[in-house]
Amino acid sequence: MLGLPFSGRGRSPHAFDRDDRFAILTASILRLPAGFGSSDAWLLAQRLAPENATAASAAHDDPTERPPVTGKTRVIVCAQPADCSRLAAEIAWFAPSLAIARLPDWETLPYDSLSPHQDLVSERLSALYRLQGRKLDVLLVAASTAAHRLAPPSWLASRTFQFSQGMKLDEAALKAQLTLAGYEHVEQVLRPGEYTVRGGLIDLFPMGSALPYRLDLFDDELDSLRTFDPDTQRSLYPVKAVKLLPGREFPLDEAARSAFRGRWRERFDGDPSRVALYRDIGNGVTASGIEYYLPLFFDETATLFDYLPEDAEIILHGDVQGQLQAFRTDARQRFDFIGHDAERPALTPDELFLTPEQFFVRSQAFARFSLPTVSADARGIATGPADGADTQAPVSEAAGAASAASDDERRDAAAPGDDSPKSTEGTELSESGADGGRTRPVHAVAVPDVAVNRRQDDPIGALRNMLDAPAPVAGIAEKRLIIAESLGRRETLQELFAESGLKMATAEDWQTAMATDATVVLTVGPLQRGFRLVDGQLLVITESELFPSFVRQGKRNKGQTTQVDTLIRDLSELKPGDPVVHAQHGIGRYMGLVNIDLGEGAAEFLHLSYANDATLYVPVAMLHLIGRYSGAAPENAPLHTLGSGQWDKARRKAAEKARDTAVELLDLYARRAARPGHAFKFDPAGYAAFAEGFGFEETPDQQAAIHAVVQDLIAPKPMDRLVCGDVGFGKTEVALRAAYVAASTGRQVAVLTPTTLLAEQHFQTFNDRFSSFPLNVAELSRFGTAKSTRNTLEGIESGKVDIVIGTHKLLSKDVKFRDLGLVIIDEEHRFGVRQKEALKNLRAEIDVLTLTATPIPRTLAMSLEGIRDFSVIATAPQKRLAIRTFVRKETGSTIREAMLRELKRGGQVYFLHNEVGTIENRRQMLAELVPEARIEVAHGQMPERELERVMRDFHQQRFNVLLCTTIIETGIDVPTANTIIMHRADKFGLAQLHQLRGRVGRSHHQAYAYLLIPDEEAITKDATKRLEAIQMMEELGAGFFLSMHDLEIRGAGEVLGDNQSGEMQEVGFSLYTDMLQQAVEALKSGREPDLAATLAHVPEIKLHAPALLPDDYCPDVHERLILYKRLANARDSVELSQLREELIDRFGKLPEAAQTLIESHRLRLMATEIGLAKIDADSDGILLQFDPEPRTPPTQILAFAQARRDTSFAGQDRLRIKVASKDTAERIQTLRSILQALLPKAAAEPSATPSVPAGTASDRKAAKKKGKMVRS
Repeated sequence: MLGLPFSGRGRSPHAFDRDDRFAILTASILRLPAGFGSSDAWLLAQRLAPENATAASAAHDDPTERPPVTGKTRVIVCAQPADCSRLAAEIAWFAPSLAIARLPDWETLPYDSLSPHQDLVSERLSALYRLQGRKLDVLLVAASTAAHRLAPPSWLASRTFQFSQGMKLDEAALKAQLTLAGYEHVEQVLRPGEYTVRGGLIDLFPMGSALPYRLDLFDDELDSLRTFDPDTQRSLYPVKAVKLLPGREFPLDEAARSAFRGRWRERFDGDPSRVALYRDIGNGVTASGIEYYLPLFFDETATLFDYLPEDAEIILHGDVQGQLQAFRTDARQRFDFIGHDAERPALTPDELFLTPEQFFVRSQAFARFSLPTVSADARGIATGPADGADTQAPVSEAAGAASAASDDERRDAAAPGDDSPKSTEGTELSESGADGGRTRPVHAVAVPDVAVNRRQDDPIGALRNMLDAPAPVAGIAEKRLIIAESLGRRETLQELFAESGLKMATAEDWQTAMATDATVVLTVGPLQRGFRLVDGQLLVITESELFPSFVRQGKRNKGQTTQVDTLIRDLSELKPGDPVVHAQHGIGRYMGLVNIDLGEGAAEFLHLSYANDATLYVPVAMLHLIGRYSGAAPENAPLHTLGSGQWDKARRKAAEKARDTAVELLDLYARRAARPGHAFKFDPAGYAAFAEGFGFEETPDQQAAIHAVVQDLIAPKPMDRLVCGDVGFGKTEVALRAAYVAASTGRQVAVLTPTTLLAEQHFQTFNDRFSSFPLNVAELSRFGTAKSTRNTLEGIESGKVDIVIGTHKLLSKDVKFRDLGLVIIDEEHRFGVRQKEALKNLRAEIDVLTLTATPIPRTLAMSLEGIRDFSVIATAPQKRLAIRTFVRKETGSTIREAMLRELKRGGQVYFLHNEVGTIENRRQMLAELVPEARIEVAHGQMPERELERVMRDFHQQRFNVLLCTTIIETGIDVPTANTIIMHRADKFGLAQLHQLRGRVGRSHHQAYAYLLIPDEEAITKDATKRLEAIQMMEELGAGFFLSMHDLEIRGAGEVLGDNQSGEMQEVGFSLYTDMLQQAVEALKSGREPDLAATLAHVPEIKLHAPALLPDDYCPDVHERLILYKRLANARDSVELSQLREELIDRFGKLPEAAQTLIESHRLRLMATEIGLAKIDADSDGILLQFDPEPRTPPTQILAFAQARRDTSFAGQDRLRIKVASKDTAERIQTLRSILQALLPKAAAEPSATPSVPAGTASDRKAAKKKGKMVRS
C-alpha cells in the first residue's frame, strides 16, 4: 500500500497508472498468513530453519537445502526498524541454529551533517561481507535502510584481506594497505577502524570484529596473533588468522579522492574550492556527513540486491511499501529544505536512494513473500473462530495491492512493537487492488485476558480459567507455554503460581519446552508478545499479558579495578598551563614534557613554571613528588616563588593543621573500632545462588565494591561505606548483594530513596531478584493505598517484612523496626539536612551503605580521608558508548532534527522543560513541530496514579516522547530512550546536568544530549563554564571526576569542623591528604609527626644513563605522563613487575632507556627501605648518602663498610664504593647486590613461604600485607 489517503472517485490518471504499476510489481509476492504478537517470529522460524521446516514451507524450499550458514539466504525487510532487533532475538530463540545478522541503519537523517558511529559501520560491513560470502541464513534490514545505495560488492571484496600466523609481512606495505583500506593511525587502539605500529608490534581493530588484535612480527614474519582488551590494552588469547574488512563504506586513497573531486566538478556548479567538504576530501580528511556523497566515490553504486545470491528469498514484514513511500517523502522534503546550500550542495534523493518502484522492480528477481502485521483489536481477534479455516483479520499489508491506509492506521503501524488494537470493527481485510477484493487468513490470534490481579482473592484466576478451559479445536491437544524474561523471573512466576495451587513443568528453552510431554510449560525467552495459533496446536503467554502494567527492566551488559588514589593523583587530564604541586617547591604550572641532554644521553623532564617566570625541570623518575593541584579553580591557583621560603611556611602550617586533624581522626577511628557492631553470617552457597540472578559479568570495579561491602558486613563493627559509581554502572547490584547478606541472616534492611519514582523502580528490581528466596520485600510510598501502607508498617514492626523500600518517610517516628541491621541510601546528595542528621544517628550502631553518582564535596572529602570507607565504580559495562553532548541555541529546526534522529531508529526521547506552568504550551509546540511524535507529559504536581501510568507507558514504548520536569533526574532506566533535550540547560548545576544526561545511554546505541540555551551572550559566565565542563566530560564514568572538579572549585571544608580549610587550599587537596595520612601513621606508631620534614624524604637516584620512555616507543605525551606517574607511585616490586609486563605487552620489548627507568624505581624502593637520601652511581664507583636517621641500624652499616676493602666513609653520612662497571646493566646489578646487603636485617631475611619471590624488602612487605609472611 502506498499509505496515501485517496478515494475511488476523483483520482488522477497518474494515480491509476501508479496503482496499476504497483499491482503488477507486487503480483508475484506470495502472501503468508497474518498473526498477532510474536507469532511472526514463530512463523518465520518454522519457515527458515531446515530442521523445523513445515509442509507449507517445504513446498517453496529447495529439497536439498544445505545446513545453516551454507544454506539459502533469506532477507527480512521490516517496515519498522524496531522490529529488526525484536525479530533477530525471537527467531534466534525459536531456531538457534540459524546464522542471523542485522544490517543496521546509519541512525542519521537523510542529508545529515553527522556521520554514523564507527560501531554501526563495523556491523554493516560485517553483515554485507557475510551476505556476499553466503555465510548467513537470515539478514534483517529496515525498509528505509534497504533503500540506501551501497558501495559495489566488487569493491568490498577487493578491500578485504586476511592475515595468518607464519605469513610474510612487509611493515611498510602493511601500513599502506591499512591506509588504503581506510583505517586510521592512532596512538592507542580503542575502536573499530584504528591501528597503530610500534616497532615489531601492530595493534589493529578490524571492522566487524568484537575485539582488536595484536600482531607480533619477527623480522618480516607474523610470529603471533593475539586478541587484546581495548580498555586495559592487555592481551587475552591467541588466534590463528584475522580477517580485515575496509575501514569505511567508501575508498579514500589518492585515486578515489581524485575521482571524487572530478565527479564533484561535473555534478555541481560554482567554485568547489569554496566548499570545505571538497577541500577536506582533497586533503584526505573525512568530513562529517560524507556518507551522503557516496555516489561520487564510485563509477556506479550498488544496492542491497547486488549482494544477494541468485536463490535468495525476500520476506517483506509489515507495510514496507508505505514505509518506503514515507521515507521517500521525508528525503525529498529534506532535500528541498537544505539541498541548495552553496556551501554544502546535496545530491538528489534519486542518486542516493531507491524509489519504492525501483525497490520492487529489483526485488522481482528473487522469490518474495509478504508477512503483514496485525493492526486490529486484540480482543476481537482473540474471540474469532478457532478452526483456522475462516479466521480473517485486518492487517497492515507489506507491498499489498494498491489499497491505502488511513492516517490512523499508518500511525498504528508506526508504533514500535505495538500491535495493540485500535478498532473493534470487523475481522476481514478487503484488499481493493487490481485483483479485486479478498481477505487475508490469520494463523495466530491474541491471547485471552490472563492478567494477574493481586487485589483479588485468586490473583491468577483469569489464567487458571483459561488453562482449565477446553482446547479451542476439538481433538487437538494445545501446547501451552508461559514465557518468563529471565531465569530469575521464571522462579518468581513459579512461586506465584504455586502459592495459588497451580503447578507446571519448567524448561530452559523452546526446544526442551516442546519436547516435554507436559501440556503447560514454564520457560524462559525473549518474546515481547504472546499469541495463539488458530489451528489449536500452540498457545504462548508472555509477561506482557500476565503483567500488562509491569515496568520491565532490560538487562545491562575485565581489566583492573580503579584505584581511588590513582584517580586523585592521576595526571592524565593534565594540560599545559594546569597547576601542579611539587612536594618540595610548591605550586607551579605544568608546561609540558621536554627532552634535555645533560651530557649523559637524552633525559625527559617535566617543565614547571613558577611565580616571576621561574622554571623548574623535574626528572620523570621523580614524578612521585608531583600531584595535581586541587583546592581552587585552576586559573586562581596560588603560584609560589622558588627559593623564597613561602612554600616551606605554607607547608609547615598545613602540616600542623594535618597533625591536629590526625589526632581527632585517630580518636574517631578509635571510637568506631570500639563501637560494637553486628557481624553478619555469610552463607557461600546461598550467596552464590543469589549472585547468579545477575545475568552479566561484573566489571572489576563492581566486583571490588561488592567484595568490600560483604567484608564490611561480616566484620564485627558497623559499616559506613560510600559507593561512588556513575549512572548505569551497577551500584544497584552492590546494594542487592548487601541486602541479601543482611536479610538472609534475619536482620531487616531499609532502602532509602529521594523520590517516589525511584522507590517504585527499586521495589520492582528488588522484588524481581528476591522473588525466588524466602524473603519479604515491601514498599512504603505515596503510590500505595492506606491499607497497604498500614499492613507494611505492621509487617516492619512484627518482623514479617525483611526488606522495605521507601522515601524519607522511613525515617519518621511511625516506622518501628523489629531488628534493623542495614540501611541503604541511594542518591544521598538529594537528601536534605534534617534527613542527614537522622541518618547520622543511625550510623552509631547500624551498618550504612551509601550510593551516589555525584557526591557533594564534603562527602567526597570525608570518604577520601578515611572517615568513611570508599569504593569507586569507574569501569563502564561492555559495549556502552559515551553520550555525545551538544550545546545549541534553541531553534525549531534543532529540536525537530534531534527528535527525528531518535524516532527514526525506533527510539524514545526525553524533553526536559522544568516549568510546570508552561509545559502544556511546550507540548502543543512540539506536536506542531514534530507531528510524527506521540507525546505525554510528566511532572511532580500530577496525581500519583496518573504519573505512575505515564511512566509505565513510556517504559513500555506506548509513546515515544516524554515531556517532563526534573522528576526524571533519578531512577528512570529506559534502555530505548537515547536522546535527551534540555530546555534552558544553563539553569542547571554541573552534577544535575550529569545526572540528567545519565538518563540516556543505557544501551549499546549511541546516545545524544542536546543542551539548549537562549543565546551564548544571554547566559552567565558560570553557566558557560558548567556547559563547557559537561561537554568535555563525555567519557563514561565522568561522574566521579565532575565531583572532584566540584571539590576543587568549592573546597571541601574542614573535614571535622565547619570552616573552609585555608591550609588545604594553600597546598592543594592531594598533598594535604598525604600529610594527613603521614601524620596519622606517625601518631599510630607512637611518634610525633616531623612537621619540617613532611614529604621531604624521597631518595634521589642518579645512574648517569638515559632513563625514560623514548618517543618512538610510546609516542603519546599524555600516555607517557600517566606511565611515568604510575611508575613513580609504585609501592612495591610486585607493582613494578606488573607495570613492566604491561609495557612489554602494549608497546613491545623494552628499549634500554625504559629498562633503566624501571630499574631506577626498583632501586628507589630499596633505598627507601634502607633510609638512603641519594644514590650516585657512575662507571668508576658508587656514592651512597644516608638520611639523618636511616632505617638500617648504624652497626649494620659499619659492619658492611668494614667487610669490604673497596668501601670507605666520605663524611659522616656517606659511603663511597670504588667499583668499576662497563655498562648500565652491570652498574644496576652491582647496586642491587650492595643495597640488598644494606637492607635492615629483619627485612632482608628471606621468607619461609616459597610462593613469595626472593627480591627486595618491598616484595616481602607486599607479601606481608597479603598475609603470606609474619615478621618475628
